[in-house]
Amino acid sequence: MAVRKTSHFWIHAGLISFTLLTIYPVLWVLALAFSGQQSVGLVDLPKDPSFLERARGILPWPAHVSVKNFVDVMTEQPFGRWLLNSVLVSVMTTLLGVFLACTAAYAFSRFRFPGRDSGMLAFLVSQMFPGTLMLIPLFIIIVKWLGLGNTFWGLVIVYATTAIPFCVWMLKGYFDTIPIDIEESALIDGASRQTIFLKIILPLSTPAIAITALFSFMTAWNEFILASVFLEAETMYTAPVGLRFFVGGFSSQWGFFAAGSVIVSLPVVILFLYLQKYLVSGLTAGSVK
Repeated sequence: MAVRKTSHFWIHAGLISFTLLTIYPVLWVLALAFSGQQSVGLVDLPKDPSFLERARGILPWPAHVSVKNFVDVMTEQPFGRWLLNSVLVSVMTTLLGVFLACTAAYAFSRFRFPGRDSGMLAFLVSQMFPGTLMLIPLFIIIVKWLGLGNTFWGLVIVYATTAIPFCVWMLKGYFDTIPIDIEESALIDGASRQTIFLKIILPLSTPAIAITALFSFMTAWNEFILASVFLEAETMYTAPVGLRFFVGGFSSQWGFFAAGSVIVSLPVVILFLYLQKYLVSGLTAGSVK
């Protein structure tokens, strides 16, 4: 019993250590955001600091708590416009990505047609390459061929294209778990394929669709490289691209950067907390009966 307690102690100690190591940078961002200043050093140390003063200098805790950075970043900087741009791009990407992924995944799950296996394999292979590898082809297609450079629609098409393969694979696997007997019963009752898909399959697939929507939203909300390449006008920037200009080679506004990072993180946290109730599986249990 003593050996087991000792082993559990070291396991818990290791988990706590890694947890503190993970949240330490996050605490620094929060401390800098609520410090009301732009410098990284939250505590002014004396010339010859003591051990306690040095320890205080590494603690992520501001000397004075203030919301000045949050107010200034939303009023004195165009961050509010950038945030609205991110909302528009992310919502349009989510709607387009979920619509295309649901229809494609249902077709791959229920129908047998030439190229079905090759199509799923192509989706899988596309996930094996980094996103930056497609930067040049996407730039040629979106900017040169379609003329959608520096537009939200061009960015939405790019984001939806990169998110669809993963979403199709995830939804296809979930559609496979739904008993086909439900659809056969509906067909006997005279329901069309469209009615079955809209009134039966989609309601039963709410957990998978919710996670797919969250993934599509996060793909567009957090992406930086593609947005910085396709968007040229400052008024068109998304929030991640706008955050880059707070920290540059000549001036570093770390307080605005930290406050903006906290604001950008809030929608994703709220969405995850709201959608986590849909993670519970088993909605189809007993549906056949």
